Amino acid sequence: MSVDSATVRRIAHLARIAVADDEIEHLRGELNAILAFVEQLSEVDVAGVEPMTSVSPMTMKKREDAITDGEMAELVVKNAPASEDHFFLVPKVVE
Repeated sequence: MSVDSATVRRIAHLARIAVADDEIEHLRGELNAILAFVEQLSEVDVAGVEPMTSVSPMTMKKREDAITDGEMAELVVKNAPASEDHFFLVPKVVE
């Protein structure tokens, strides 16, 4: 895939980027180089390669999925302008 000057102008317009006319050829070359690299990546044979989340195999640490109140309700509402029974009080905004 090759990008022409009109495509560079369109991409700049869609991205809301002001691009001077003398920069268009430089950007066209850079975009074409990026697209060529992406095409190179698609040539790599990844059949049989499992996806990975890290370069070193490890298992995620898990914790029990238990519901708690955080045991710090007083600290949560400590700096609130108004609170009652561990809840924030806010002014009524809808009539």
